[in-house]
Amino acid sequence: MFDNLGDRLQKAIKNIKGYGKITEDNISAIMREVRMALLEADVNYQVVKEFTNNVKEKALGEEVQKSLSPSEVFVKILKDELISLLGEEKVPLKTDSKLNIYMLVGLQGSGKTTTAGKLGNYLRKKYKKKPMFIACDVYRPAAIDQLKQLGKQLDIFVYEEGKGNPVDIAKNGVSYARENNYDLVIIDTAGRLHIDDDLMEELTSISDEIPLDETILVIDAMMGQDAINVIEGFNNKLKLTGTILTKLDSDTRGGVALSVRHLTNIPIKLVGVSEKLDGINEFEPKRMVGRILGEGDIMSLIEKAESVIDEEAAKEAARKLNKGEFDLEDFLTQLKQIKKLGPLENILKLLPGVSKLGLNNINIDPKQIARIEAIILSMTKKERGSPDIIKASRKIRIANGSGTTVQEVNKLLAQYDQMKKMMKMMKNGNMKLPF
Repeated sequence: MFDNLGDRLQKAIKNIKGYGKITEDNISAIMREVRMALLEADVNYQVVKEFTNNVKEKALGEEVQKSLSPSEVFVKILKDELISLLGEEKVPLKTDSKLNIYMLVGLQGSGKTTTAGKLGNYLRKKYKKKPMFIACDVYRPAAIDQLKQLGKQLDIFVYEEGKGNPVDIAKNGVSYARENNYDLVIIDTAGRLHIDDDLMEELTSISDEIPLDETILVIDAMMGQDAINVIEGFNNKLKLTGTILTKLDSDTRGGVALSVRHLTNIPIKLVGVSEKLDGINEFEPKRMVGRILGEGDIMSLIEKAESVIDEEAAKEAARKLNKGEFDLEDFLTQLKQIKKLGPLENILKLLPGVSKLGLNNINIDPKQIARIEAIILSMTKKERGSPDIIKASRKIRIANGSGTTVQEVNKLLAQYDQMKKMMKMMKNGNMKLPF
């Protein structure tokens, strides 16, 4: 997400490092680059114009401290303005009622039903909620079946009455939730190809009849600037409490996210980051800007790690690391743990400084991980414990046993050495390890 935008902004930052001070001429050249980067990311023109004017004005008017370089001043201003554009602080969902009721709305194809599944799964894990879905999309073929299938996968109950009146179904579903001690209801509503009177009348009727905690618009991040019109169209009738942007992982432009809050004042509450049922995250402006500017997002990595990695295994790895006993057996164990975090290229993007090493756009073939596992499993226990003893003849045997090549064995050993060095650097820098 935001890959191209991040690359362009980081290039602009790099260019300003060569200047001794910020002047009208050099800041104008840099801002042209920033402007083009934002426009190519499909950010609304008015937002781009206002943003670049603000950055330029503040950069020229900034009293540069002797301890700060021009690039440091510029980065701080750019960062602050991006955070302001995205809404400063995250806006969490309301989760403190005895029964929280959310209604998801949106156009057809925005991903409402899948998002309902992700949201229920996310809130159950994070807040220990007991969620229930209500199937109110009675028009789209197989919509109810899709929600029931998601419910089955997640072990979350789906209340449905078939193709009845959506308002009555929603009311009956909420009554059922109260009677059966559910504390979270997610109402999956119908969508249309465009906003129309029938759709809005139905949604407003549900809103009038049920005390909703959240009315959330689910919107496809890839739809571009027309998303603003869609948000305003729904908000005029429903008074939205927030949006969820889906498919943000598929859209390297990200212009919708950078325009929505500023133009509509509707907060982005969550973002869809993968097709998996755990592929949803809270939207945090400061962390997102850190990713865009190549500063990484170590906190998100740690939180993700804490949710999927075995705590005892992590403690044992830390103990061995501190004693300098981390060997290839431990490397294999940690590799299996890291696989739980998702695609490795996504993990790399969360690490600070990765963009400076040119690794932010790297693609890692999952088969590579399988080959690494095969190589280590073809080693003896002694070899895994003391990789230094692995010389030419041993490498040939290991390559033959794992169905790989000596070159691949050499590559693994080099990667293992690099990993040990990285962990040592993280440890010496007092950075909490995510495994």
